[in-house]
Amino acid sequence: MSADTLILLLAYDRGLGLDALTRQRTKAAVPFGGKYRVIDFALANCLHSGLRQVLVLTQYKSHSLQKHLRDGWSIFSPELGEFITPVPPQMRESQDWYAGPFDAIRQNRYLIERNRASRVLVIDGGAIYRMDYAELARAHEESQARITVAVRAVTAPGSDTQARVAADENERIIGLTLAGDESSAQMPAAEHLETMGVYLFDKACLLEQLDRIERGMRPDQDLALDIIAPLVQTEPVMAYRFGQTRGRVTPDRYWCDLASIDAYYQANMALLRAEPPLDLYQSDWTILTYQGQYPPARTVPGATSGNEGVFVNSMLAAGTVIRGGGVNHSILFPRVQVRDGAIVEASILFDGVVVGEGAHLNRCIVEKDIEIPPHARIGFDLKRDRERFMVSEEGIVVVTKGRSVSGDPA
Repeated sequence: MSADTLILLLAYDRGLGLDALTRQRTKAAVPFGGKYRVIDFALANCLHSGLRQVLVLTQYKSHSLQKHLRDGWSIFSPELGEFITPVPPQMRESQDWYAGPFDAIRQNRYLIERNRASRVLVIDGGAIYRMDYAELARAHEESQARITVAVRAVTAPGSDTQARVAADENERIIGLTLAGDESSAQMPAAEHLETMGVYLFDKACLLEQLDRIERGMRPDQDLALDIIAPLVQTEPVMAYRFGQTRGRVTPDRYWCDLASIDAYYQANMALLRAEPPLDLYQSDWTILTYQGQYPPARTVPGATSGNEGVFVNSMLAAGTVIRGGGVNHSILFPRVQVRDGAIVEASILFDGVVVGEGAHLNRCIVEKDIEIPPHARIGFDLKRDRERFMVSEEGIVVVTKGRSVSGDPA
């Protein structure tokens, strides 16, 4: 299975909806869930599915991502034909950067041609989900498809980031449109299906499209809408339904493309539910990542107050110390320090954040290595916060580097 499928993992996207978190990193490298990076979920799917020939197409501010791949994912054996290889634009035929997903594939045609695999799986490295790609490949073979598109059922149409799918009773796709446009409104409405950034091509079919579509002939923003949609009338393009009982991963049917700060915040907070929608604890489908060699997280009494450090319904990564402060319903990445009397509520603190004595954070996302001054209050006066920070539509305050974090005194 591994030798017959080449993975093209698209990780060049900045992620415009996450602009406050992608100023120094690509979307795929954004921290998630207390210790992971977003790309870890797609790579873990590849690993557990037995697909171990992975080309990671990088571009925008890729250093953080490449470092993470080196430190956390140097686990495959080249001697066995396994690899995870970052591929920035090679500019073999022009001096252009990747202009879109199809152009990124086009620029790496030579890597596809020289690989012996008969199939090419193109996946978005900026989404959070767990999926058995091996089962997708089996369905592709059984249906004799030339292209298989992973789809998920949604309660109502309207996503502005994914294409809406219409399929017949045999799961053959008969229409692909952007949810919300006029043609989408006329599509069958018995159920609502949307793409999820996972496309399996017969290699011969993909190479035919590279030959057919010259550079600049059509828009190149979305593989489903710009490349696959025109083919549904002439090629067997099949839908593969996400979350089937077939396959080895628990069918939790969770998928999120983190299209905004609010979506990112909600996806992280959902992990704190008593029964989270995304199961990170399935023992045979673990999510691998890089973890620094830090000491265990702990709580200690405050040096001044003598109060015990406390955390409630929170995730604490290695190296985190709560010194007489309190943490409630929050996610703390490695090496976070919460000082005496500080309170952190419903917040996400990235690696190395220090919360000063008596400071109070509420519904915040704090970028790595930022020090919150003593007695600062952030997340309580959104009008004041908007003058200094980015504040989302739902009132999440994002504290980034280069901004004053003095806060209002308690």
